[in-house]
Amino acid sequence: MSVHHRCVHSRTSARLFRRGFLLGLALLPASACSSSGGSGTNSPGGAAGSGASGASNAYGGSGDGGAGNHGGTTAGGANRGGATASGGVGTGGVATAGASGAVSTTDGGSNSAGASNAGSGGNAAGGSNAAGGSNAAGTNSAGAGGATAGFDPCPSTGTPCKIMPFGDSITDGYGVPGGYRIQLFTTSHQAGKNLTFVGSQKNGPTMADGVAFPQNHEGHSGYTIDPTPSRSGISPLVATVMPAYTPHIVTLHIGTNDAIDDYDMVNAPMRLGKLIDSIITALPNALIVVAQIIPSQDDALNTRIQTYNAAIPAVVQARVSAGKHLLLVNMYPVIASNPSFKTALLNDTWHPNSAGYALMSGVWYGVLGPLLH
Repeated sequence: MSVHHRCVHSRTSARLFRRGFLLGLALLPASACSSSGGSGTNSPGGAAGSGASGASNAYGGSGDGGAGNHGGTTAGGANRGGATASGGVGTGGVATAGASGAVSTTDGGSNSAGASNAGSGGNAAGGSNAAGGSNAAGTNSAGAGGATAGFDPCPSTGTPCKIMPFGDSITDGYGVPGGYRIQLFTTSHQAGKNLTFVGSQKNGPTMADGVAFPQNHEGHSGYTIDPTPSRSGISPLVATVMPAYTPHIVTLHIGTNDAIDDYDMVNAPMRLGKLIDSIITALPNALIVVAQIIPSQDDALNTRIQTYNAAIPAVVQARVSAGKHLLLVNMYPVIASNPSFKTALLNDTWHPNSAGYALMSGVWYGVLGPLLH
């Protein structure tokens, strides 16, 4: 495999709206993805708890982050490595949906999408919505409930919503041409959702669910965030591909090759933030869904990946707080929660097999499903 093929490419979640802007809530960290979560009351996509305690979570049921472990806390109190105040909601440090929630990124943040605003009776991050329903392993992000007014990136006129899968070889679908895009398209089509993929690259099956499969994407095998002495980076592509294809949504999973090379990882989150800013500048009306990236078969590499992933919520939160349109999803636990993931869900050291890509698609659809028309 060439140097560009030895990496993974890159490229569910709850929506909250604060003054009309979209807020993303991440999945539980990998350490919380065993069935140790007490008794969250939601089936996938079910209604979240309401009232002061927000005791129900929207993580797909009783295991993997139920009410006892990462669900709500009374009146938005502190929860596992982070805290909120005045009913704020947080996951992975990405939330200030209450009055003045203090955000922490330690151990993935606070109040894993189960807490509702204190005494409000509302489902701040776990409303009854399809967004809670499509992820296997019970590690889905919260339903896209909460406020009804907000940002809608997709056209409502019958025109397909244009999604640009942006990243490295995992986005490309290395080993499984089409990658996560196959099941994401199939699930969306079966639900009557109108989407297409755009980008300068093309691969995947010719048909999916009995219709033509949109093969375009912007996944580049071997690419890092920025160019390095030994690799190309995806950041220079923003200036050309974004205005050329004008996607309504960008699904971003990137950073695996930076971690493989251990290339200046302390500054990788800053590079990611600059990449996101460049996409925002090019596409101010698009939604960017940022992924915390998947694990590998290499434990030392996974340590670097987890450190990088832990910094991503703060990167996203800073832009959300500035009124930008971002969501955060955590791809790591949907793979790592399987004790045999290295052989059951990965095709090689870095890339998923078909089952792993299908799980990734469930995380993406958990966010995108409610936004598609």
